[in-house]
Amino acid sequence: MDLVQFIKKEMIWVQTPCQDQTELFAEVSTRAASQDLITDQFLQKLTEREAIFPTGLQLENFGVALPHTDPECVTEQFIAVLTSEAGIPFKQMADANQETTANLIFVLGLNEPHSQLAVLQQLMGAIQNEEHVKALLAAKTADDIIETLSQVVLHLKGEEK
Repeated sequence: MDLVQFIKKEMIWVQTPCQDQTELFAEVSTRAASQDLITDQFLQKLTEREAIFPTGLQLENFGVALPHTDPECVTEQFIAVLTSEAGIPFKQMADANQETTANLIFVLGLNEPHSQLAVLQQLMGAIQNEEHVKALLAAKTADDIIETLSQVVLHLKGEEK
C-alpha cells in the first residue's frame, strides 16, 4: 500500500494562503465535503483531536504537521497535502508547550487502521529525508507534488530491499 494512492489532486494546495490551523482545517474540510470524502463531523473532530494530540514535528530545518481525526469521520480515504512558505503554527507532538511552524502539512483522511499505519510509516520515511521535504516545498503545482511523492515512495521501497 502506497501513500500516493490516497493523494487526490483536488486535495493539494501549493503555497496555501491559509494563515493558521483554523483557516487551514476549514479549507480542507470544505473541499473534502464538496467531494463527499468526509462526514459533517470531520472539521469539529479534526480540530478537537489536534487540540488534545498535537501533530507538529520540528525537523532540523523544517516544520511538518500530520493532523488527522477519527476514522468514522472519513467516508472515502484521502490525504490532503499543503505547502506554506510562511508556515502555519502547530503545537509539537513531542511537547505541546512548544510550537513549530509547519511548512508542509499532510491532513490524513484515513478510515482503515492498516492504511493509517502504512501511510504514517511512509510519511515518516519521507519527511526524515531533507531532500524529499525540499522537493515537496519547491513544488509549483499539484502534479509536481504527486510526482515527487511517487518518487519518494519508490525511493523508500528501494531502501526496504
